[in-house]
Amino acid sequence: MAFDTINMEEIDEGRRKAIGKSIRVISVEELKALGEKLFPQIDHPWREKFFGFISENPGATFHHAVTHDQVQIIYFHDKNKGLWFVPGTGMGPMQTKGLSILKQIVEAR
Repeated sequence: MAFDTINMEEIDEGRRKAIGKSIRVISVEELKALGEKLFPQIDHPWREKFFGFISENPGATFHHAVTHDQVQIIYFHDKNKGLWFVPGTGMGPMQTKGLSILKQIVEAR
């Protein structure tokens, strides 16, 4: 999957279903361990963004999901913020449409 083909603004039905099935609360400890695994080099540019997202939201309840095409999502419902990433490929903030879908999924649980 090429990085330029990932458009998290448009979560298709397959991704929506996979998110609905896989989304779960993830502890900060698990999230940090995931970050260490994904970004082991201290100078990795995405490492700072990943860990910054965690530290900017102390005491938050985070959700983690994986889509059928291996896009991983971290979502913070209280502030309606999220990140998507594909290990070894790319990372970015969730956009409005994707956040809306995540909000619906989390609130429906």
